[in-house]
Amino acid sequence: MNTPDVQIRLALPSKGRMAEETLDFLDACGLRIDKSNPRQYSATIPVLSQVQVLFQRARDIPGSVAAGNIDLAITGYDVVAEALGDNPCEVIVIHEELGYGGCDLVLAVPDTWEDVQSVSTLAARAERSKGLRVATKHSQVVDRFLKERNATNMQIVTADGTLEAAPVVGYADMIADISSTGTTLRENHLKILPDGVILKSTAVLIGNRAALETREDLLAVTKYLLEFIEAHLRAVGQYSVFANMRGDSAEDVARRMFDQPGLGGLQGPTISPIITRDGQGGWWAINIIVSATQLYTAVEQIRSIGGSGVIVTPVRYIFEERPARYQRLLETLNMKEEGKA
Repeated sequence: MNTPDVQIRLALPSKGRMAEETLDFLDACGLRIDKSNPRQYSATIPVLSQVQVLFQRARDIPGSVAAGNIDLAITGYDVVAEALGDNPCEVIVIHEELGYGGCDLVLAVPDTWEDVQSVSTLAARAERSKGLRVATKHSQVVDRFLKERNATNMQIVTADGTLEAAPVVGYADMIADISSTGTTLRENHLKILPDGVILKSTAVLIGNRAALETREDLLAVTKYLLEFIEAHLRAVGQYSVFANMRGDSAEDVARRMFDQPGLGGLQGPTISPIITRDGQGGWWAINIIVSATQLYTAVEQIRSIGGSGVIVTPVRYIFEERPARYQRLLETLNMKEEGKA
């Protein structure tokens, strides 16, 4: 367990798509990772000098957090579920959906198995064949899934590396593996069972429960991370729209805007008087937040009620009063405001 004079340790995946996406995600959150030497397994976050970033295999990260060697970490939920099973007492999932790394853990059988179209028909084939072998890297999760569906005559074969070849090579009859699109499975003549989605996974932020309960510095850093993560996620696909509009008063402009269904903003439009050179007034500056899917409609609606000079800029952050997941974390830890018991 870390002592108070040791830096806060944040683990990130060291290889693969998850590693690249995590660095990009944190950068977009304003939490850029400074890793000057790509061969090093440590780095820093310039805006959080007290945080030491360590890079580990994604599947090793949950165990490190559970043991207290790592305080906070980002990894895939699938490896968290596999490592911790039904007893995640030392690990807390602080943020359950970071918005990237989405994939499914699925059951895939040879596409020549025409008699297998569901988990129940798979169980029937296992009975007829006196057992089937399932190759997977997620043995605990897969075993639990099969037993819950009475597919008990199945042998779990723990395997590393590429699993798609297992039925061809012969060390397994079928596989349970992570898939994003299913393309690789289809190319290897495997089909995903319609009800064979074992687990849906995405990138998650996790932390060591005991450390969060006892270290105010760690709780403060966790809040900082959540502030920027949630503000960034809230802002994804949102645009700030500015325009000028004639009107008799702010209330007159607001009324015309509220008559348009797409011009409400977050709580309502911001309307400010424009100080004109001639001093005559009658011009107002409006500002609203609009989603990407409604952007063109909003611009057209602004034009239709007399708006002009429309300026659109992407929104990087939208901060609320307090990160919802920080409040949830305090409740999980049985703490009150600002980490006080």
